[in-house]
Amino acid sequence: MNGDLRVVVVGSGRVGLRVTRLLDARGHDVVMVERNPDRVERVLDAYVATVIEGDATHPSVLEQVDLDRADVVATMTDTMGTNLSVALLTRRLAPDVRTVMRVVDGNIEEYEDYADALVFPERAGATAAINAVLGGDVRTVENLPGELEIIEMTVTEGAPVAGKTLQEVSLPRGSLVVSGAAGHAVAASDTRLEPGHGYLVAVENQVADEVTRLFRG
Repeated sequence: MNGDLRVVVVGSGRVGLRVTRLLDARGHDVVMVERNPDRVERVLDAYVATVIEGDATHPSVLEQVDLDRADVVATMTDTMGTNLSVALLTRRLAPDVRTVMRVVDGNIEEYEDYADALVFPERAGATAAINAVLGGDVRTVENLPGELEIIEMTVTEGAPVAGKTLQEVSLPRGSLVVSGAAGHAVAASDTRLEPGHGYLVAVENQVADEVTRLFRG
């Protein structure tokens, strides 16, 4: 799944808000559904998502996000019943929309048939949720302290960096190509960014979207 996505995130707790911030930093259009008025205000103050106040387990609330335009619904609350209900409701209302469900109790195998992708952030952090939401050829390999991330990116045909060496590419300040995805060697000025090949890139949060566009077009 490539390009800018319209992602509906249900729940603005620790995991939901972190996922939303990361998606927003990469240029994706995020709609948050949250039933707690105080949390709604917190998300609005952060300017990271359009916010709909309400209970997403109610069809009338979930329909407000305009599911026909959504690419992914990621239900990230800390209540298993809510997450399961939203995933099933999304499949009923919009079968073509990808569903990503947070598993709270760790019994991932039990829920495999009820969403397209499952995450257990208590074990893997928001990184697993981001990878499940985005899929495709941009994958967060590591969440480091602060706002720095290491991302595995595959260069597409026609991307601004395709076929060029790092010496010929002007990457934004706050980003660094570390190595090819296989990790056989540290990248150097003569490392060529070949279409179809993956590379590990360290990025600061504020330039993640710009770097992604350079690699993906």
